[in-house]
Amino acid sequence: MSRRGQCWDNAPTERFFGTLKSEWVPPKGYKEVEEAKQDMTSFFMRYNRIRLHSYNNYLSPIAMEQQAA
Repeated sequence: MSRRGQCWDNAPTERFFGTLKSEWVPPKGYKEVEEAKQDMTSFFMRYNRIRLHSYNNYLSPIAMEQQAA
């Protein structure tokens, strides 16, 4: 990633963090670090298991795995 002259290298990572900021993090942020850690864990679980992804025809990752099996 981040090869010279390859502007698209970071696109997936930037998309992920853009989604995190726009859909999950409260506008005023967090009061405690522990609160942020717990909330991020919840986001990662939801993003990786439940959230629909456009790259796999708007199926959740779990539904995609079941369909492929």
